[in-house]
Order: sequence, then structure tokens, then C-alpha cells
Amino acid sequence: MAEILSKSPDYRVLRRLTPRTEFAPCDGQATKTGILLDVETTGLNTAQDEIIELAMVKFDYLPDDRIARITDVFSSLNEPQHPIPVEITELTGITDEMVLGHRIDPDAVSAFVSDAVIVVAHNANFDRKFAERYWPVFERKPWACSATEIEWRRHGFDGSRLGYLLAGAGLFHQAHRAIDDCRALIEILATDVPNQVRSAFAILLERARRKTIRIWAEQSPFDLKDVLKRRGYRWSDGSDGRPRSWYIDVDEVNQVVEVEFLRTAIYLKDVEPRMQIMSAMNRFSSRL
Repeated sequence: MAEILSKSPDYRVLRRLTPRTEFAPCDGQATKTGILLDVETTGLNTAQDEIIELAMVKFDYLPDDRIARITDVFSSLNEPQHPIPVEITELTGITDEMVLGHRIDPDAVSAFVSDAVIVVAHNANFDRKFAERYWPVFERKPWACSATEIEWRRHGFDGSRLGYLLAGAGLFHQAHRAIDDCRALIEILATDVPNQVRSAFAILLERARRKTIRIWAEQSPFDLKDVLKRRGYRWSDGSDGRPRSWYIDVDEVNQVVEVEFLRTAIYLKDVEPRMQIMSAMNRFSSRL
């Protein structure tokens, strides 16, 4: 019945994701090692809240940036110093009883990621800050964000949330734990993007390898904030030590154009805005 429905233009069939370990044959080719990472936490404050679960999937990928196979899996709970908030338990399914007495072994984490040349998270701006706070090994690894460094809507998906991506690929999964999300994400990244001849992971790596420039529009006129927002600028409230200012991240090749925009449309004078060079080594890190 499902097969018949899938052939009709009036229906879309979603199939439950069946986790697998093999994606593309190696055929003797040299491979590199990557890590998919997801953390569950007691809240959204990356400087104060605590990790209650860490999940990682280790995989090999080929010279053409196709994912070849999963080679190992890491999943561990961690008991926080304070009770898990009710809303977090409702969201993650993780209770105080489940984490009681559990600790994430830092040596085991370091050993697991030691040979990885890239760490991927579906919200690296969140996950990286937590991971670096707990395990310094992640400060020395390049990171990529599968949620923001692929233009999913341009490739025909409804959004960047994992559920949307799975549905776009004709799949669904029961998202209960971090490891389930990691397995779902690797399925998406291993899939060829519609109208492309390469995988989502290849597109992600191409973007992650490029340098970007963070440009700060400090002390910009308040009445031009909507102009900045429409152009893609985001607001930093200064609570994390960064400037209290609007800012934007642009590719290195667009740096001159963006500075000229600030000079002619915002400040109306010759200015040299604060700029920071970012790469996969420091992008999404609280050290930036």
C-alpha cells in the first residue's frame, strides 16, 4: 500500500528511519574521521547550565567528502549539581533518576575524538560552547554546523530543523535521546541533496572550510536598526563579553562590499569597523 501511495503525486510516504552503519564503499580509498555530536543540557545558558547527556557518532569519509561508514558510537549520561528542570525532562525524557551516579569520563571523551579532523553539530553555536567548557580537546578541533552552514531552504527543504530534513528525505524518527538525533543527522548528511551531484556533507565541508569575517556595526544609529536587520545583521546584547552591537558574518570575498555598505548607508562617513577573522577552528566558540 505504501509503495502504491508513493507513486502518486497526491501523497507523500514517510518511512521510519532504520539506523545503518554503511553508506558508501571505500574501495581501498584513504579516509578521514569525523564526529557528529549532540548534548542535552539543563538549560540554554552555555556558561552556567550543565550537560546531562553527551552523544557522539564517529564516522569515516572519503576524499570526495562522501560519508563511508559509522565506526563507533559514544553515549553517556551525567548527573548535574542541581535537579533537572521539569521542562527539560519533558523535552528530553531524561530524569534525575536516570542520571543519578553517572559521570562522563573526560579521558574517554578525549580518546574518542582524538583522531577526528572535523566535529559536526546541528546547532554548533550551542553545542560547541558547552563541549569546550567541559572538555578542552574540543578547542583544538575544527567545527561545522549542519543547521546554519547549509542553505537547506534553497535546496528544497522546509527548514533546518532535523524533523523537516528527515521529512524532506521521506523519513521520520522518534527523537527521544541525543544519540537518536545523531543517527538521524548522519543519514541526512550522507544523502545527496536534490538537484546536486554531491552529498549534504560535502556541501557542509565546502562551507566550513571557508574563512568568514565578523563585522561589528558598533554605535550605529538606532533608527537604522531595521536596515541592519533586513541585511542580515544580528544583535549582541553584550552579556557574554562581546560588544553590545549589531554584527554580521560574511564570506571573506564580501568583506570589502560589507564595509562599504556601513560607510555609505549607516555611518555616512569613512569608518573602520571592528572585524574578526573566523575559521572552523574558532567559529561558534565562546573563545571568539
